[in-house]
Amino acid sequence: MGERVLELRVHGVSNTPPDQLLGLRPEPGANGPHPTLVAGGTVTGFYRSTAAGPDDPITVEAYSWGQLTSGARTARDVERALWTLLLPFTLANVALHARPEIPADPDTERWTSRSGITAWLIRLFCLSLTATLSIALTGVGVDLIAWQCVDQDCLRRLPGPWEFLGQGWWRADFHPLAVGLLLPLTVLAALGALAWRTYQYEAEMPAAPPPRPSDPGPEADPLANPLQDRTFWAGEGQLRRAGVLHLCTGAAVAASVPVAAVLLTDPPRGVRAAVAWPTVAALAAVLGTAVVAVSRPWLTRRRGRTPLGRWSVAVGVLTGLGLIGTFALLLLPDGPAGRPLPEFRPPAGCFRAPAPPGCLTDRSLPGYDTAVAWLATYQALLLITIGAVARSGRRALPAPVAGAALLPLGVAWIEGGLPGVPAAPPGLDTWMLAVPAIAVAATGLLLPRTRPDGERQPLGAHTDLAWGGRGPALIAGAGWMMALAYCAGLLHWVAERLNADAGPERVRPPPAVFWAGLAFAVALVALAGTAIRAGLLFAALRRREYAELTRPGTVHSAHDRRRCRDVSGYRALHRLVGEHAVRLVGWYATVAAGLATLCCAAALSRSRPGSAVGRQAVVHTVADVGGMMLGWLPVVVAALGLLVYRNDTVRRSVGVVWDVGTFWPRAAHPLAPPSYAERAVPELQTRVAGILALAEHDPRRMDGVILSGHSQGTVICAAMLFQLPARWRRRIWFFSYGCQLTRLYGRVFPAYFGPDRLRVLAGTLTRPDGGVAWTNFWRATDPLGWPVTAGGRDLPVVDPVALHPSGGEVADPPIRNHSGYPEAVEFQRERAVVARLLRRTVPSPRQGVG
Repeated sequence: MGERVLELRVHGVSNTPPDQLLGLRPEPGANGPHPTLVAGGTVTGFYRSTAAGPDDPITVEAYSWGQLTSGARTARDVERALWTLLLPFTLANVALHARPEIPADPDTERWTSRSGITAWLIRLFCLSLTATLSIALTGVGVDLIAWQCVDQDCLRRLPGPWEFLGQGWWRADFHPLAVGLLLPLTVLAALGALAWRTYQYEAEMPAAPPPRPSDPGPEADPLANPLQDRTFWAGEGQLRRAGVLHLCTGAAVAASVPVAAVLLTDPPRGVRAAVAWPTVAALAAVLGTAVVAVSRPWLTRRRGRTPLGRWSVAVGVLTGLGLIGTFALLLLPDGPAGRPLPEFRPPAGCFRAPAPPGCLTDRSLPGYDTAVAWLATYQALLLITIGAVARSGRRALPAPVAGAALLPLGVAWIEGGLPGVPAAPPGLDTWMLAVPAIAVAATGLLLPRTRPDGERQPLGAHTDLAWGGRGPALIAGAGWMMALAYCAGLLHWVAERLNADAGPERVRPPPAVFWAGLAFAVALVALAGTAIRAGLLFAALRRREYAELTRPGTVHSAHDRRRCRDVSGYRALHRLVGEHAVRLVGWYATVAAGLATLCCAAALSRSRPGSAVGRQAVVHTVADVGGMMLGWLPVVVAALGLLVYRNDTVRRSVGVVWDVGTFWPRAAHPLAPPSYAERAVPELQTRVAGILALAEHDPRRMDGVILSGHSQGTVICAAMLFQLPARWRRRIWFFSYGCQLTRLYGRVFPAYFGPDRLRVLAGTLTRPDGGVAWTNFWRATDPLGWPVTAGGRDLPVVDPVALHPSGGEVADPPIRNHSGYPEAVEFQRERAVVARLLRRTVPSPRQGVG
């Protein structure tokens, strides 16, 4: 039997079907070759052409993993579209992997190190995001519906038989709050069940092929990249433990809202006190345990399937006791409160006639508006701390810690005074202290970046660290602002629904919702400005590229000039994405951070805008439009998520962001969508190692494998190569094309694909003669493909091959930009040479390759 080489192709985010991956083009009506499944199943599978023979020198095989993130038009697409609503959790989870200086061996990471502190802060921020969802749903169920919606006219606007809450026993005391609390608890339970059944992704482990007698024992390579950790893609136990913490934290936060209202309006005595204070202690213990637990090694280390542990059981029991106490407290009769309960709630009949006193007064649930404002403010301070520590280490902690400590002291000074301190001047508002306090915290972001010892220069231009090391804060901040937008939009939509056709609003969401709508409208204007800036840059780059293609001394026809304009557009897009995209995102993030700071300060002052007259009418109009858009934002995101899975054009643009986010394992937020790489990487490793381990005379045996990855498939292949034992890597050559390892992954995720860590990948592919078994193909017209320059061979691909038809063709050669690399002449030529090198009959590798 002749010696054979397998080319294993892995597609990117566009989910290229197997027939196109294999290069099959059956004629219409003809029974030509078609792909057939040789391993795997309908979700992920390995395909070969039916025309492939056992004696072919090069056999092409396609690995199709796209059904993990997209697929046929079935009900499953709708489920995946709903996953996009959890994009805030996804971005927060990605932030953990954007930390610089993550140690190659996770067991060597210490809590006091830069990466250790940043990891704890990010996990703490992820807990707060779960609390944000919980407190928003509690606002809908407990505040807007159970507290402010007090009579039949209001409750009738809700779908379902909710009128019972406005009459009899259910309307008395705090009884409606017990019913309203069921909304956040039900959503959390549904979210937990949805996430729980996806944890099997993280249980996937590669199958180890049986070694042959001639094979050496398993190598114990020293870890030089976190992706080499054997448990990186197997974290089911970690996910289950973290999931319990997040769900219990969300339930405790939801229960704390009505409990705080009871304590503020009706101080408990006697039997009520015997129920209230143990309930408060149980809920506080849950929150305190979760804050401490997210920094512990038993949570941060991924060790596959393990029991939940005693801590998880204890947190679950405490949460159950806290919920039982909460419902008991809400269902008990009122005690001897300092003020009658009706003084805190809107009077009945306001929806019919708003004339009675108190109807148009803000009567929101006591303590709820304050809790929302403080949660958002401390999330902003937490993000500042994450960015400062990730950039400058522990020396950046004093500034954000000082801002976080001084802010509550300043608010207490304004509202009630401090012992031994003169009273606050009249007219001094909370926002006047909130903005300076946040600004003091932000000075930590301006400290010089601490560089690790022995850090080498970037691989080339535009391959340095993105955003000066503040990447974790920027990515997590994007998730935070999207979460706030979702929650504010939900509260605004429910309030508008309850206030429909009622004249002046009777049911009022927290003031933070108004400011969020105003900030969102301004943020959209800033986004439009960023898009205009990007358009101007694109036009300037296009003019330069066109001048280069039509430089003086060359003669071009009108047809050639038109083609030059087309080519220059693709080249300009290539340069815009590779050279300017990261900076543009940083500019917009700076504007968004300023808006978020002002929004938090305004919400913290608990002031509502004045009447909508004069100049304030413009502000009210802008805020109302922003609030309306916030209400539609989740629907738009879900619809866009559905289009990502159904429309190739949308998928190639928007789907890139989604597939980058869901590539990483859920090591920070367990309720995020599952990672497709948790299954793709182990499956690819199992397939490659299994084929290379076949016996000498097995007809399926291959002498070598060309691992051919396109776009996101390049990242999957690189992650698999880090996991593959060295004895199998010696018979592999890596082809990457449309590669984003330097300009995107290397800059945003330096601990995995930064200059030093990419050199590790090149080192693992180094052959005995010193050459590197890695060829990277790139085009100047590909917006997502660039040179790697990490030690392998960078081979430019001409695109298009000519400006006009040639060789008897009548159509212009296509501009392939990000697709069609295997059809290129350069690819075919390199593949033929590499195939000869991988066969055993060739005594030594070709000199100069790599």
